Amino acid sequence: MATAPVIFLIDNGSLRPEATLELRCLAAKLSNRMGERVLPVSLLHSSKITAMELFGKKAQTVKTSLRKWIEAGERSFVFLPLFLGPSRAITGYLQELIEEACKLAPGVNVVIAPPLAGENVETPDIRLAEILASHVRETLQGSDLRPARIAVIDHGTPEKKVNQVRNAVANQVRDLLGGDVAAVAGCSMERREGAEYDFNEPLLENLGQLEGWQGSDLIVAMFFLLPGRHAGPDGDVAEICKKLVEDSVFPSIQQTTLIGKHSLLIDILADRLSGALKHSKEIYADIVE
Repeated sequence: MATAPVIFLIDNGSLRPEATLELRCLAAKLSNRMGERVLPVSLLHSSKITAMELFGKKAQTVKTSLRKWIEAGERSFVFLPLFLGPSRAITGYLQELIEEACKLAPGVNVVIAPPLAGENVETPDIRLAEILASHVRETLQGSDLRPARIAVIDHGTPEKKVNQVRNAVANQVRDLLGGDVAAVAGCSMERREGAEYDFNEPLLENLGQLEGWQGSDLIVAMFFLLPGRHAGPDGDVAEICKKLVEDSVFPSIQQTTLIGKHSLLIDILADRLSGALKHSKEIYADIVE
């Protein structure tokens, strides 16, 4: 009989304790939904947070966790990325960690589930757009905003495929909201220098330069999963928004809730995990045969 794989729900990691606590909460919810043990681990950073800030339990990272489980005799693993698109952290760094760990023992099998957007960056899982549209509508409810313009914002990326996901989701949000808003555009919080990264434009700080945008009420639809240095209450996005209002580029700016707070996220994760577990069983069956 096949041994059930060890399941890791992985994020990039943060030095902010609230990000790790939210990751743990998502892992617990997914465990309850699936009836499987789901372990929250980060690729980087989180292990530097003190145990005191995390209710006495240190955060775990992929490198140390994978090594620990292999040394304990486990040979089957499923990685469930809490990433919106095919980030280089998944396609590059995670792969390196897995290859390094697999040298510890023969017969280690690893399945990496697709990111939240799914396999196709041009037609991402519509549920991501539904989450953003829902958050925008919540922000609009009871407000006296003039027809607002919507900025679907992510961090900015060196990976064009991740940017394609963001832009495709922004287009889906535009279709879902229809005439409820004046316009929808994708934008980045920041970008790397160099013409090869121009695909990240426009930046949030430059949105007022788009035709018809300056002077409009703005809703920043947060295409971020967990709170942290960028997306927290006093994070980088909030600081940029504050300056835009102070400089009278926009009369008002409101940020939506993060994606990690929406119940649909668990539905997406459950689907990704179901597919990965099925694939893991198929691999085991092929090995047995």
